[in-house]
Amino acid sequence: MLHTMSTTVETVSERSADEVNEEIRALWLRSGGTLSVEQREEYQRLVLEWAAAAPQPLNAV
Repeated sequence: MLHTMSTTVETVSERSADEVNEEIRALWLRSGGTLSVEQREEYQRLVLEWAAAAPQPLNAV
């Protein structure tokens, strides 16, 4: 039986961009500056979560 991986990003929680940023920083500190394959996947997920949570700038017209 084949399973397909979803390509959509779903927000797991309603954390603020600051909270997600702290988790990203902690991941880099734990890794010693070099991410394993698993850590890279976590980093990518966190960056997408951070981007979704970050305030969007208003375009001045």
